[in-house]
Amino acid sequence: MMDLTATDVRCALFASALQQADRPSADTVAAAVSATLADLGLTGCLGRMAQEFGDHPEAASARMRWAGEVTSGLRVDVPTSQA
Repeated sequence: MMDLTATDVRCALFASALQQADRPSADTVAAAVSATLADLGLTGCLGRMAQEFGDHPEAASARMRWAGEVTSGLRVDVPTSQA
C-alpha cells in the first residue's frame, strides 16, 4: 500500500465524478479517490486538474476548495500500482 499525501487525495477527488451536491460521506470520498486513482493514476488526476484550471479557473478554484475541506484528515491507502 502507498500512503498518499493530502495533496494527492485532494487532486484525486478533484478529478473524480463526485460532486459537492452529493454531500458525500468520508467512506464515499475514500471510494471515489481510490476509484479515480485506479482509473487515471496520479498523473492522470494531475492532468485533469490542470486542464480544468486552464479551461474553467473559477469553477476549478471552488472545486479545489471543496476537495480540500472534504478530504481534511481523510486517509486513503491504495495499492502502489494505482498511484
